[in-house]
Amino acid sequence: MSRRSFDPVSFLETAVRTPSHESVDETRELVVETLDRRGVESEVVAGGCVLATKRSPAPDAGPHLVANTHLDTVTPHVPFERGEARADERPGAAREGDAPDEVIRGRGACDAKGPLAALLSGFLAADPERGRLTLALTPDEETLSLGAAALTGRSPGTEDRLDGDLFLVGEPTGLDACTAAKGRFQGTVELSGVAAHAAEFAGANAVAAAEGALAAIRTFDDGADEHPQLGPPKLTPTVIEGGAATNQVPADCEITVDRRSVPPETAVGFRSSLASAVRARVPDDVGVDVALTDRESPFFEAFSTPPDHELVEAVAGAARAAADATGLPADRGGSARPFGAATEASYFAPAPTVVFGPGDLADDAGAVAHAEREYVRVREVEAAALTVERAIAELLGDAASRG
Repeated sequence: MSRRSFDPVSFLETAVRTPSHESVDETRELVVETLDRRGVESEVVAGGCVLATKRSPAPDAGPHLVANTHLDTVTPHVPFERGEARADERPGAAREGDAPDEVIRGRGACDAKGPLAALLSGFLAADPERGRLTLALTPDEETLSLGAAALTGRSPGTEDRLDGDLFLVGEPTGLDACTAAKGRFQGTVELSGVAAHAAEFAGANAVAAAEGALAAIRTFDDGADEHPQLGPPKLTPTVIEGGAATNQVPADCEITVDRRSVPPETAVGFRSSLASAVRARVPDDVGVDVALTDRESPFFEAFSTPPDHELVEAVAGAARAAADATGLPADRGGSARPFGAATEASYFAPAPTVVFGPGDLADDAGAVAHAEREYVRVREVEAAALTVERAIAELLGDAASRG
């Protein structure tokens, strides 16, 4: 069915008005009903994920492309509004004679209901000639990603229901094809000593040992190689707690750390390496325990896709053409670059993955996503929908006609 029978902008207007910050039930129902009205069967699986698939006449002759984004949103509440863009909502230089941009403002407008509208539009318009196309929508990316973890077999007792070859993940990227993102881990360094009266030369001071632990954290990445797309990793101590009384040698101290990783580091590997580094800098009479913070789903690990991969080239090329067709500034969209935040794209690696969508995490005036000025430009939503449609056609079209 042609994309013209589905208006992504009208859908987005409805979606932004549909709450999904406390529960995604209403938004999920909106998507399922939208698919059903257009003759597409879907199912709700894995703790609330929505799956819909289109199979070509030759499903084994091409890749399995998965289009994914999330249904949930976060605070603050931003009321729905559609109107002319303000000065701080206009990117680049407008073309001479262009009418002012229209924007849609509201909670989730760019993160990630604008990308949702674009992916849904491209999925509905698709008619794969080879391979398969799956739309996979998750319910809790902004919190624990339990849905995505179950969907990809990363939670205990689950199996991979997607088995995708290529992944297109909807997030606000300003129409760029984002090929990589740092991972994000959280852990604690626990130092255990022996309590004693502060007047005595006795005990083992866990707070004093934090000096060595912090030195180990500060120098942890000395000499580390920079990732060609993501640059260096980053380790930051964020919280420190210790001691129980002002006249006592403290027996305990705990340091919380935030880790932004690059490939090929894993969460388990990071924990082990940090434990060794801290142990080497802390007195022998103080115990060291480094642990990852408990969570019900795996941490987001870093991922990267080669910028010259066919998935990247298909999305970036389609984005440049769509930006031109919709009258966006010449420098808006179509670049290949890293993404600025951790996403569920991590769970799809090492399969080639691109993060793409309309809108921005932040612009020159400040934060956009997760902020009180959340908005997305109408023309960008239209361009993103056209991009997804053309990229799918390129990737799942007849191989012979593609040369």
